Amino acid sequence: MTPLEEATFCRKVESHLCRKNGGHLICVVGPAFELVCRWARCGIPLRVVCRAIDRTVERYYAKGPKRRPVRIEYCEADVVELHDEWSRAVGVPVLSRSAGEAASRRGPSLVAHVEQGIERLTAWKARGDRLAPVSALADRIVSELVAARGKAMGARGAKREELVARLGEADVEMLAALRDNADRSLCVRLRKEAEQELSSFRERMPAAAFQRALDAGTDRLLREHFELPRLVFD
Repeated sequence: MTPLEEATFCRKVESHLCRKNGGHLICVVGPAFELVCRWARCGIPLRVVCRAIDRTVERYYAKGPKRRPVRIEYCEADVVELHDEWSRAVGVPVLSRSAGEAASRRGPSLVAHVEQGIERLTAWKARGDRLAPVSALADRIVSELVAARGKAMGARGAKREELVARLGEADVEMLAALRDNADRSLCVRLRKEAEQELSSFRERMPAAAFQRALDAGTDRLLREHFELPRLVFD
């Protein structure tokens, strides 16, 4: 990435940060500018940085009225976390977390994850503007998860592995249904966006690996577009 491209990236980040802070002018200069340039050089997509800013700002203002706007430095942890999630999803090198650090993070229990899946998928379908075939599939998967909820409690060994595998399969089914029923022009546009996000990795990855990353990146954007809940249990 050239210095001009880095500066353009920084200005876009700065503009988004100002909008999220209610129009307050927040200049990304000095160490903050170098921080954002480093994100650009690492190949972190602008979309990921903006989503991280959104998360940081929303969490900050959810605590009550604030007198000071959020600076870009405060968003670094969320940028790193979301970039790591994006990297694992599309299959490119993770920015910062070692395998040990990733393994040490604890998420919800399997039972809690199944319950969240039921709640989120039910709420997703209830919006009423979903593609009919995908909505019908969501109904079937919710019913299946409700039936599996009791089995998840105390599940061990092969039974636990079977349930975790089924969650992954259900997630793949939902995403495939979206892909098959979404408007073709939307899919083309999202693929172009995914290719742009991955552009800095094209020369560093074998062609086959890049295509897999491109497919995964397109699916990720499709999921985001339709706000489809994630069912996979990590």
